[in-house]
Formats: sequence, C-alpha cells, structure tokens
Amino acid sequence: MRWKDQLLKLKPYQPGKTIGEVKRQYNLTDIVKLASNENPFGSSENVKRKIAGNPGSYSVYPDGYAFELRNALAEHLGVKEGQIILGNGSDEIIQIIARALLSPQTNTVMAAPTFPQYKHNGIIEGSETKEIPVVNGAHDLDGMATAIDHQTSVVWLCSPNNPTGVHITEEELTAFMARVPDDVLVVLDEAYYEYVVADDFPDSIHLLDQYKNLIILRTFSKIYGLAGFRVGYGIANEDTIRVLEPAREPFNVNALAQTAAIAALEDQKFIEECRNENRAGLQQFYEFCDHAGLTYFPSQGNFILIDFNTDGQEVFQFLLERGYIVRSGTALGFPTGIRVTVGSKEQNEGVIKAMTEFLNVDAAISK
Repeated sequence: MRWKDQLLKLKPYQPGKTIGEVKRQYNLTDIVKLASNENPFGSSENVKRKIAGNPGSYSVYPDGYAFELRNALAEHLGVKEGQIILGNGSDEIIQIIARALLSPQTNTVMAAPTFPQYKHNGIIEGSETKEIPVVNGAHDLDGMATAIDHQTSVVWLCSPNNPTGVHITEEELTAFMARVPDDVLVVLDEAYYEYVVADDFPDSIHLLDQYKNLIILRTFSKIYGLAGFRVGYGIANEDTIRVLEPAREPFNVNALAQTAAIAALEDQKFIEECRNENRAGLQQFYEFCDHAGLTYFPSQGNFILIDFNTDGQEVFQFLLERGYIVRSGTALGFPTGIRVTVGSKEQNEGVIKAMTEFLNVDAAISK
C-alpha cells in the first residue's frame, strides 16, 4: 500500500475514557464523566418530544442540503442560508476546510496548545503546521500574525480556547484580522460560544461583512447537549461557503440529527438555564482552587484547566479510581494539570472532594 507517510506517524484521536470502560476496569458502579465537555444537563425536553414524535422514513436518504435546518439556523443567526455549511459535528467542517485549502505547498498557523484536530488535519494534508505557544492561556495573536507568510493558507483561532478556556476579545480579533492577508482563511472556532458571558467577546457574525476571509464554527455538541447526534456548522461569506460545499460529503447530517438540532434551537430558555448553571459551577471550582492555593485559567467555556503542580497523570488516575473521569493535562500540553468539565452542583462537589483528598494524600507523601 502506498500510504501517505504522515499517516504512518499519526495516532487517531483519543477520546476520554467511557463510563462503561471505567466501570469494568475498576469494578465501580457510579461514574461521573467530566472529561469531554458535554452538557451535564442533557438536551432540551423539546428535542426529546420531537424525536419521539418523529415518524421517520429511514429507508430514504436525509435531505442532503438540510434545508429546514439551514433556514432555522439562518433565522436564528440573522444570516442568509447560503452563508451556512453543515457538518457531522464541527470536526467535519475542520476536515472540509483542511481538504479544500491545505496541501504540501502550504502552511497553517495555530496556537499551542489548542484543539488538536487543526494540526491533525493539517498533517494529513501534508501541510506545514506552525504552532505558536499560548501566553497565559491566551492566543499570542501578535506571534501568530508574524508567522503568516506567502504560503499560509489557513489560520485557526479557538475562542474560548480549548483547553484553557481563555477567549479572544473583539478588540484583539479585529486588530488581528487587519494584519491577515485577504487570501488567508481565518477559522474562528466558537464551539463554546453559548457559554460565554464576557462583555468583550466579539459579535463575530457582524464581522463577516467586513472580513470576507473569516469563517465561524459552532456546534450543537456542547451547550445544546446533542453530542451524540453530531451536528456542527460554519458561517461565512456566501462565496466561501460555495467553494467549500463540494468538499462536503453528501447526506452528511442524518435525518434524526436535523430534527434534533431544529428542536434544540427552538428552546433558548434551556440554553440560558445551562449557561447560568455553568457559571455557578465554575465559581465552585474557583473557590476550591483559591482555597487550596491552586492556579487555574478563568474560563469562558464549560471546563476549567487546573494546575496541581505535579504530574497531571497522577491526579487523573487518582480521580479515575474514585469514579471521576477527567482529562489529564499530559495530552493537552499542560503536564502538571487536569481539565475538568463543569458538571451539576452535586457532581462538582463530588469531584472537588476527591481532588481535596488527592491534595491531602500528596501532602502526606511529600512529608
């Protein structure tokens, strides 16, 4: 087989451990998964009603253009339906962009650490990847702008950044866009957009008229609680979407997923409630960290990156054996920390208690 050389050196995406896997491995009955930034409150009851009442015609292909979902999104966002591209999660939109724009003759610029699929897809396409280290958890936009050259095809911005939760302000974004050449696509990944409460977060959709080389990515996998359905979307200039569409797989958003996403959009009260619960949950973690003397990045997402000043894998393992699945910072570019998804009040209390136990055990061992 004449495999691409880069594929032989890549590992597939490693998701967090599943609940079933941990139950079997550690003989536990109660598991709390706080590793994948899923919504602990599930999805809107409106979604469940619409799915249950959907008669379905599953022997035929779904609407390949997803007309009803596109129009529902267009109305919700205040854009034209021709400005939207849909994907099997926003992961597929990332793949589409990489497939359309990256090659061995190009390079692509991103922060480090950030969402790993930007680099992963760049490598598959043979593109040079330029990683610019974050500064205090934030994108070094000046460094990223300096890294752009005549071979740069795509720049990736993740705001709030995963895994740090730090966002890019409107002032920072517009100053950066002013430095980016018109023929370089800037991908602004706003997967956690609905969780954001910062006053200076950009109203990015209103920037699309000014910057034709900007595409915004969002998803139904996070606050909408539809991770199992896999629905993501991009919003950009109509010309950009028109060029990207041929790289999209046909029928890539299944029929049930389209129904679920439309129903989820209709219940914005649920979204507001989840956002409020998330802020309260983050405050629980902030208070724990402040009391314990741990450093962390204040987050605009539904997760928090905590520095334990020790091997993050040890913290991860300690919590895992007590029924809490978190994400080790070792794989995220922060080897002394862990990333924890914000859960319900009770889930947060439980994992904080377990983290307190780890600190006490660690302190006793140190003595």
